[in-house]
Amino acid sequence: QVQLVESGGGLVQPGGSLRLSCAASGSIFSIYAMGWYRQAPGKQRELVALITSGGSTNYADSVKGRFTISRDNAKSTIYLQMNSLKPEDTAVYYCKFSRIGGSDWGQGTQVTVSS
Repeated sequence: QVQLVESGGGLVQPGGSLRLSCAASGSIFSIYAMGWYRQAPGKQRELVALITSGGSTNYADSVKGRFTISRDNAKSTIYLQMNSLKPEDTAVYYCKFSRIGGSDWGQGTQVTVSS
């Protein structure tokens, strides 16, 4: 099992930036993909960005060109740099690590984009 701790959410004005972090501990040797998801009130949880153990990335169309997912293997941490934020980006953001035998979720961090 992998334990995930997220940080970096908050309130930001439209056009602003935030960086989310997700630090992992535990059985991280079998992880093959890491991602960020979000869930807005009344909506289903959706994939925002994904990075594989090989370094390939994938983004939701709604965030392409604005968000960047990255990782620091030495710190067992992934990041989500969010630029040009829009009110529709408001949601609880979760990180997810997929490993052989299952997956693990972070506790979520609130991102609110509002003037």
